[in-house]
Amino acid sequence: MLLEKVNTPEDIRKFSVDELKTLCAELRSYIISCCAKNPGHLGASLGVVEIVTALHYVYNTPKDKIVFDVGHQAYAHKILTGRREAFLNNRKRDGISGFPNRFESEYDAFGVGHSSTSISAALGLAEAAKLQGSNENVVAVIGDGALTGGLALEGLNNAGASNADLLVILNDNDMAIDNNQGALHKHLLRITTDPMYNRIKNRVWNTIGEGWFRNKIQQFVRGTKSSIVTGSGGDLFEALGFRYFGPIDGHDIEKLIETLDKVKNLKGPRIIHVMTVKGKGYQPAEENPTIWHAPGKFDPETGERIKSSPKADRYQDVFGQTLVDLAEIDDRVVGITPAMATGCGMDLLAKVMPKRFFDVGIEEEHAVTFSAGLAAGGMKPFCNIYSSFSQRAYDQIIHDVALQNLPVVLCFDRAGLVGEDGATHHGVFDMAAYRSVPNAIVAAPKDELDLRNLMYTALQHDGGPFIIRYPRGCGEGVAWRGTEFEMLPIGKGERILSGKSIDGTKPVAILCIGPAASSAISAASVLSDEGSSIPYIYNMRFVKPLDPQIMEEVASNCSAILTVEDGSLMGGLYGAVTEYMAEHDHLMPIHGIGIPDKFVSQDTQASQRHECGLDKEGILDGLQILEKKSQKVLEKKN
Repeated sequence: MLLEKVNTPEDIRKFSVDELKTLCAELRSYIISCCAKNPGHLGASLGVVEIVTALHYVYNTPKDKIVFDVGHQAYAHKILTGRREAFLNNRKRDGISGFPNRFESEYDAFGVGHSSTSISAALGLAEAAKLQGSNENVVAVIGDGALTGGLALEGLNNAGASNADLLVILNDNDMAIDNNQGALHKHLLRITTDPMYNRIKNRVWNTIGEGWFRNKIQQFVRGTKSSIVTGSGGDLFEALGFRYFGPIDGHDIEKLIETLDKVKNLKGPRIIHVMTVKGKGYQPAEENPTIWHAPGKFDPETGERIKSSPKADRYQDVFGQTLVDLAEIDDRVVGITPAMATGCGMDLLAKVMPKRFFDVGIEEEHAVTFSAGLAAGGMKPFCNIYSSFSQRAYDQIIHDVALQNLPVVLCFDRAGLVGEDGATHHGVFDMAAYRSVPNAIVAAPKDELDLRNLMYTALQHDGGPFIIRYPRGCGEGVAWRGTEFEMLPIGKGERILSGKSIDGTKPVAILCIGPAASSAISAASVLSDEGSSIPYIYNMRFVKPLDPQIMEEVASNCSAILTVEDGSLMGGLYGAVTEYMAEHDHLMPIHGIGIPDKFVSQDTQASQRHECGLDKEGILDGLQILEKKSQKVLEKKN
């Protein structure tokens, strides 16, 4: 196999074009076989095999820099840059990251994980090279879905005005994760589907045949097609200051190499518009690119996905069905998602009430401000954003929602630790980030029913952002479908276990936010079986406002406090509790379990939670630490 001979990109530069075609086929087979056993982002990486191979063939990497957007499309890049064997442990603990990572390889010019960053980062690299007198080339590879993001457009605008030596590869596959949305997507689609353009193109190419004359005519047509096709892509990008080339077939490696060779030494900002098929080379992925974006384990021969039997419904399904239920009882309810309809469960609303569903594309900032406008117009918007992506809309949440006290319900899916996607996708900063925002309510359900009722409660709320954050994956197995809605008092938690002492001292209190309550109950069960004292356990439910009644009850009845949260310890529930106790002169030992001051690497969710002490064993360990703190306090008093 040719692939086994490739340890660095230098190796592929010795291959003929026919050998490169064979290499691309082998790359696809290897990616498919690896992802079948060790799940990852399959479809996007299959679609860019020829692009990645051609880039490493033409450019002198790692001196020349390739910056990938998001990183879903970087598997072939990793395999060709000395990580073929390491790819077997892609996204695993102590394995390589599923995304480009500067700490992992010199070939990863810029670390990514979130959408639309490539052009801005590549522009920075290009300007740095110019300032330092380096002659390196810089290439940004971005998908048409990511191009809808505001940051990508800001990067294009700045790059075009800067006259930087930068090449942008626009990988146009008509897909992000779900189908692309928006005017820019429709504009790009017109370029390749316009009947007049395609009729003229095909007639001219068939008449001319192959050879140097055809190449000359092609260059002429590409340069003047803006006058032939109304609204072509070239005029858009050239208006921004880019020289536009394309569209070309992204699976014709010979054509890609030829184009890259010609464009490589041109100066200034350039863009090559490349048409690809997401999932290329694997029929199931081509036929259903949304499912095969990240399909989980599957049989590579049959394409049959290997599904595990979930212990309970997924939180995203609870959200999706509850949103439909709320929309049925209140005509003001609308749903907004930044390109994650399937992932968050809002595809249910899209099917049942399409006019009340808005997929705005990969535009988190716009999603929030658009929701604010809907709220100002009298609607009840439920805006669902993955927790880690909500960070991009922080200013909009403050300026456009909270400051105007508008009733926007912000549902943050994938809160807490998310597993194999790793540090770029963990939603661990939300409680700390939004707890400081005036007018904001920040809540986290302990289970499926809690989520359903919090959404209902948020619908009744009349002012300010109502933030509900919940984890990736399955719930606790609590019945929720078809249940009567219950209004939950805002800022009120619940005692879910009363403490019991065996030695006459006051029991400890465990204050939980989110599904950590289940682990706390399991820990208490162990203590009960051992005949030890049993702690009070509270489901705080709201980190803002904090329940003062629970806090005073704990101050009176308990000897110490253990807080448990699947978010950042700094500024989250632990911060809220310690602040309250200090402000009210309740002096007692407090220990917090949560996400420490570090980025947690990729692993399974269960392993990550164990690492951070969020399981039964971690809570038992936390209680022992708290006991030692209590003993030190007693010693000081004595």
